[in-house]
Amino acid sequence: MTIREQLEARERETLAPQAARSAASRGRLRPESEDDVRPAFQRDRDRIIHCKAFRRLKHKTQVFFRPTGDHYRTRLTHTLEVSQIARTIAKVLRLHEELTEAIALGHDLGHTPFGHAGERVIDTLMPGGFNHYEQSLRIVDVLENEGRGLNLTWEVRDGIAKHSKGKSGAPVGMSTALRASTLEGQIMRVADLVAYVNHDIDDAMRAGLLTANDLPREPVRILGASSSARISALVRDVVSETLASNLSEIRMSEPVLAAVLELRAFLFDAVYENTTATAEFKKAAGILTGLWEKLRERPDEFLDARTIEQEGLDAAARDFVAGMTDRYAVRLFEQLFIPKPWAID
Repeated sequence: MTIREQLEARERETLAPQAARSAASRGRLRPESEDDVRPAFQRDRDRIIHCKAFRRLKHKTQVFFRPTGDHYRTRLTHTLEVSQIARTIAKVLRLHEELTEAIALGHDLGHTPFGHAGERVIDTLMPGGFNHYEQSLRIVDVLENEGRGLNLTWEVRDGIAKHSKGKSGAPVGMSTALRASTLEGQIMRVADLVAYVNHDIDDAMRAGLLTANDLPREPVRILGASSSARISALVRDVVSETLASNLSEIRMSEPVLAAVLELRAFLFDAVYENTTATAEFKKAAGILTGLWEKLRERPDEFLDARTIEQEGLDAAARDFVAGMTDRYAVRLFEQLFIPKPWAID
């Protein structure tokens, strides 16, 4: 037996019956030889970590635009926190940790510069609209690896495609058509919400937008007064409720679900749509709109010729603008729109 086959045998022995298994994957978009050492889901995790889109997350906004403080979250640190919470839940439930981690690490690869504000701008500019989870899937399927994609397994791709909840969606209890087919993919939705609700409160307090006394009392009473207490309470509830259902699906109790959704609604009003916090995003919208127009005027200089030929100018502009980091978008805008001083010797 190869090392990979030994690890696959260990999965069959130790994981819960409801868990996904590497050897039983539905496969990849393109057939390829198995690795001698790494099972399929571990290989996917490694491919995501080493891809360029993952590295760009370190310079993409989570909530606050280009923060100068060292301790504010970026899209990369958000992704790492989601991964940690997701793996904790998967381990307790005896689900596939590396599949869970691969989905968590890949879920936000398609996020735009300037956070959700940037996503809204591109959504208005792109015919047919835009959302980051579809772009995440496009990155791993098409854009990475010089247009060949990462060729990930079906299970990872399914989890990435079905992770988003939006402003009002719940992380559990959705219809079968809307939720991930694997329990590992369903964990992703919960872990994402648990992570950002808590770390965005932390960042908002650091920025002076909130104090502990501003948080709604009932969710604090149910979940706890600190980030660590709330994360512990949420994880404990998820694993308890899911185990009680015999792992039929990832679940949360009604009081805890209501509490975390109330916290999220509070954050939308107090932070995400707060006038002070979003003032700079109006400038960011101008940057992305200007770049969109200028890139379409000069496609030969910036946009992918193959995408233009196969899918059109809009698709090529979408891929380029959505893939930018915050700082690259600002730098390119300055290059294209700000006159340089005229120097005379």
